[in-house]
This record gives sequence, structure tokens and C-alpha cells, in this order.
Amino acid sequence: MSKASYFASLLQQGKTVEKYKEAGNSMLPILKSNQPVTLIPVTEETVLRVNDIVFCKVKGNYYTHLIAAIRTRNSQVEYQIANNHGFINGWVKNKNIFGKVTKIW
Repeated sequence: MSKASYFASLLQQGKTVEKYKEAGNSMLPILKSNQPVTLIPVTEETVLRVNDIVFCKVKGNYYTHLIAAIRTRNSQVEYQIANNHGFINGWVKNKNIFGKVTKIW
């Protein structure tokens, strides 16, 4: 089990993750590489909005990225995931969004 999939499983169990760190500069200047964040679990009841930072899985990869757009397709809400430099990772459903950033340390 990878580090990211381990944290995804904790969030799916309803546990908050304190000081999660992810390497990379794709979220600069909002998040620096390895800057800790707090993640709360995302459930069906969680309200997600454009510009929320979420921990999610897109096309097999885990990211802490932004929700860039929201659409309804075939009666299901989908979220477009992107970094802070305009690169689009793809569209995901709620089940692939595990956590929402509530604090940047």
C-alpha cells in the first residue's frame, strides 16, 4: 500500500489526517512542497466548491489539487481537478475525492 492510498483509506474510515505532506510544486504559491495540511473526510454530504483544495485520485494518481469546475453528467456530479498552474488532471466523481484541506500549516 502506498503512502497516499494509506491516507485515502484513513479518510474513508472517517478519520481526520493532521499534517499530511505531499511533495511537488504544482500548487505554488498556495502550497509549498511538503507543506503540511489538515484533511477532513469527504462524504456524500460534504459540500464541495470550485477552488476547494482536495485530496483525490485521478486516473490512478493521488493529488492534493484544486477543484477547477463542477458539472452534472448522467445525473451524477463530477469535479474537474487541476493544479494551481492551470494543468487539468481530469474529471472525478465524489467517490474519488477522499479529503478536503481545512488547514495549511
